[in-house]
Amino acid sequence: MSIQKATNITWHQGAVTNQDRERLLGQKGIVIWFTGLSGSGKSTLAHAVEEKLFEKGHISYVLDGDNIRHGLNKNLGFSPEDREENIRRIGEVSKLFADAGVIAMTAFISPYRADRDKARELVQNGRFIEVFVKVPLDVAESRDPKGLYKKARAGEIKEFTGIDAPYDEPLNAEITVDTSRYSLEESADMVLDFLRNKNFI
Repeated sequence: MSIQKATNITWHQGAVTNQDRERLLGQKGIVIWFTGLSGSGKSTLAHAVEEKLFEKGHISYVLDGDNIRHGLNKNLGFSPEDREENIRRIGEVSKLFADAGVIAMTAFISPYRADRDKARELVQNGRFIEVFVKVPLDVAESRDPKGLYKKARAGEIKEFTGIDAPYDEPLNAEITVDTSRYSLEESADMVLDFLRNKNFI
């Protein structure tokens, strides 16, 4: 668990508010948190949503699991403690994006419900949208775009989510998308429809 080490710090509030930035951008700053097994289609779906938002003139950004581990979180592994810290950092970065008026999207397995709940608590009420990209394990494993399930089954990768590490399914996700039943276009439209209905865009 991460604790605050520095005590002599103060949050500085700028003259430009979140509302000012949202008025300029014509959108609400929100966090769309895609979660699901490896191979469920989180990144693919998040980037499809990003493209649709861009076409409609909205500013969004996808924080992708692998990309973040190349930089911000390159010092973290896949132990339960490191997974927790990985998601904590992403939650904090997502909060900053949302405060800037940007539609921040995350595409991480984020296997622990408690960690996702902590990320939700960082964002203003109603501005955290959890998208459960739900597919049966056998479907995710059959896709295996990076060959990770094969390595996990062979014992080459330890603590792999869905094989020898747990995945806590969301209990009350705002959106649940089964990418084994819906096309990418249909899945992305489900997310866009939700955003429109809630007047986020």
